[in-house]
Amino acid sequence: MTQTVSPATGAGFSHEQRRALTVLGISQTLGGAGMAAGITVGALLAQDLLGSTGLAGLPAALYTAGAAFGAAGLGRVSRRFGRGPGLALGNGIAALGSAGVVAGAAARWPVLLLAALFVYGAGTVTGLLARYAGAELAPPERRGRAAGTVLFAMTLGAVVGPNLTGPTGDLAGTWGLPRLTGPFLLAAVAYVAAALVLVVGLRPDPLPPAPPQAPGAAPTGRPTLGVVTGATVMITAQLVMIAVMTMTPVHMADHGHTAQAVGLVIALHVGAMFLPSPLSGLLADRIGGRRVATAAGAVLLGAALLAGLAQPTSVPLLACALVLLGAGWNLALLGGTAMLTDAAPAENRAAVQGLADVGMSVAGATGGMASGLVMGGTGYPVLAVAAGALALAVVPAVAMSGSRPT
Repeated sequence: MTQTVSPATGAGFSHEQRRALTVLGISQTLGGAGMAAGITVGALLAQDLLGSTGLAGLPAALYTAGAAFGAAGLGRVSRRFGRGPGLALGNGIAALGSAGVVAGAAARWPVLLLAALFVYGAGTVTGLLARYAGAELAPPERRGRAAGTVLFAMTLGAVVGPNLTGPTGDLAGTWGLPRLTGPFLLAAVAYVAAALVLVVGLRPDPLPPAPPQAPGAAPTGRPTLGVVTGATVMITAQLVMIAVMTMTPVHMADHGHTAQAVGLVIALHVGAMFLPSPLSGLLADRIGGRRVATAAGAVLLGAALLAGLAQPTSVPLLACALVLLGAGWNLALLGGTAMLTDAAPAENRAAVQGLADVGMSVAGATGGMASGLVMGGTGYPVLAVAAGALALAVVPAVAMSGSRPT
């Protein structure tokens, strides 16, 4: 029989629950360094290998499409065997995909590179799925903070990773590999380490394995308005964030910025995606997911407008835009997660959460692919402003869900 962590009560976390959160935090820090590789150099690798700016959004489309499959598959594994095995498997898959990217780029074989990016994406979704493990360890009134704590743990690795673009590129060069594969070498090592930490340390497991569903069991009912709205907030924010973020390195490279400058901007962006997580989670617990989600729409709009209007030669302005973009995404993720988790019935919560993350991944794939086409046809400013207009749609969507906070 699998040992599991008992749900927390209003009295706080037990010793075993705090230990489980610590293990999750360590694995998230390692995974954050691996996740940053695809953000920092994925589009540049594709542009170099495929020779087309219009196809530079293809890596983001592939690894976010892979994330859709990963969210569905790893959700089933976690539900059947426990959260620890699901998260460990996801990190192992991400390591395999990272190694495949390096091999594809070294061989200058686009098919292998693109297939490996898909596998990489299927594993990197683990970083977001882990927030549900944190929430499972907390009472309802502290779920936002617990989920935020787990996401916050990704910050160190996610910020350090892009700033190692230069050193890891040098290492790749000494091994006769393309310099842009350096971050993926780091990702492969980081994800293997994260998987080992979970296998060894995440005991007891936060999520009790579920027995197989009985044949002929009745299907679940329709999702509630709170579930639909929470998922809509997260999906919209993911599409907007991926579209702008993916093309920013290409935009900067086209205007003469160095790889280190691009790495710095992306590091600040990724830090903003996860650093505010404890505050966003606290706000979701205190004032409700709906209000946090509404604020997210406004922040994402401001970020997109600043990115589109900023001088392309100004690293500080682009960095500010990408920081706002990350912060808005964080608010949307934790606000939407709170709305969805509170509205979903307990017996069906894991399935609903998995489907919402699949929707986020599909939206990310759409945004990643469309971003390259839009930028190739009309330019980065038009892409950014269009993304901002889409972000603003979050506000009426939340308003329509009712006047009572989730």
